[in-house]
Amino acid sequence: MPKPATELRPLKTAAPQPHGPAAAVTRRAADRLRAGHLWVYRSDVESLIPPLGTNEVAPGALVTITDSRGIPLGTALYSAASQITLRLVSPEAALSRPAYLDQLRERLNAALTLREELAPDSPENNASRLIFSEADNLPGIIADRYNDLVILQLLTQGTAQDDVRQLLTEIIRERLQPATIIERPDPKVRELEQLAPPSPEPLHTNTPGTPTLTTVFTINGLKLHYDATSGQKTGAFLDQRLNYAAAARHARGRALDVCTYQGGFALHMAQRCDQVTGIDASRAALQVADRNLELNPDLQAKVEWIEADAFEFLREYEAAGEKYDTIVLDPPAFAKSKRAAESALRGYKELNLRAMKMLNPGGTLVTCSCSHHVPLEEFTAVVASAASDAGRRVQILEIRGAAPDHPAILTLPETTYLKCLICRVAD
Repeated sequence: MPKPATELRPLKTAAPQPHGPAAAVTRRAADRLRAGHLWVYRSDVESLIPPLGTNEVAPGALVTITDSRGIPLGTALYSAASQITLRLVSPEAALSRPAYLDQLRERLNAALTLREELAPDSPENNASRLIFSEADNLPGIIADRYNDLVILQLLTQGTAQDDVRQLLTEIIRERLQPATIIERPDPKVRELEQLAPPSPEPLHTNTPGTPTLTTVFTINGLKLHYDATSGQKTGAFLDQRLNYAAAARHARGRALDVCTYQGGFALHMAQRCDQVTGIDASRAALQVADRNLELNPDLQAKVEWIEADAFEFLREYEAAGEKYDTIVLDPPAFAKSKRAAESALRGYKELNLRAMKMLNPGGTLVTCSCSHHVPLEEFTAVVASAASDAGRRVQILEIRGAAPDHPAILTLPETTYLKCLICRVAD
């Protein structure tokens, strides 16, 4: 993950060149780009070359990447503030800004067409990820749809610009005709990229004066509240959509949803279980979960919410001998960086170990990780280690990832971030 600007290594500036800015990168970075990766980290930039007549490369500029021999590798968006200094946008060198915008138009239309195939709008599902940054060849851009609202995130110095906003607004408005399009910044990314806060005014609304910023959307036939002014990320975890449904298929009896957030897994399991408890450390999230419960009055289970820390709750309830037939573990990303991966694995092991001890024989464990620094193999190994320490025989029934409207790129492992194992804890 990018680091704060105060920790950035200064970049060497070379003599200006007449054909626009450029960046010479190490052999390691060049090899990665040629193999299909799309990022160049600050530590791999050997020198920056400003355009003729200037002394520096402007933040957000389109920069030609070259290897150490001067051979062009393509054009990238430059960030003066992030550890991800260059994000490749084209194999063509010296791409102009107008050409980049033409490219954005073509790729955005392709992304929206793909979503019509992968996540078509219907009464049962009217929320989806429309644009997924590098996965759609649109680095630094994310867009989510919640019924009649579209939420944009412009996450780099090269995309958080008015020409990109105008283009996105125009095409999304033409293709989807939403009630409101609004930009919602990610506070952490905004700090890392040194971005000014966007205007709080919607980019588009068909209700002037009182723009629609709240709505009710559906996932798998369940109704959920959405508020564009609150919540995490763009507001909900759409990547878990199909995992919610899969968990519901396997759930039964007495169920526990750890880190429930706004009740996604809990409400889905309540369609089949007798009793469901959702726990989360955020009172605000649980208040939304309770409102979501009210939207779905025909659920089979009795549902309760508990405000608690996941680790403390599991320690206390395991010590008290509490037993469940189904447990879901869906914690936030423990590993925000590679250096944090080791401690993240310890956290995952503790959660899974305690959950396995609390499951009745034949119970279902749904365990998730959204840390891209913890690959599937390591996550599976730590769940296996927990099973060994718990003395339980655990069968993997399903290995799942993000919903298909969150596609992954084979040559960019960071896009394969969500892991979901559905297991049977046999004895």
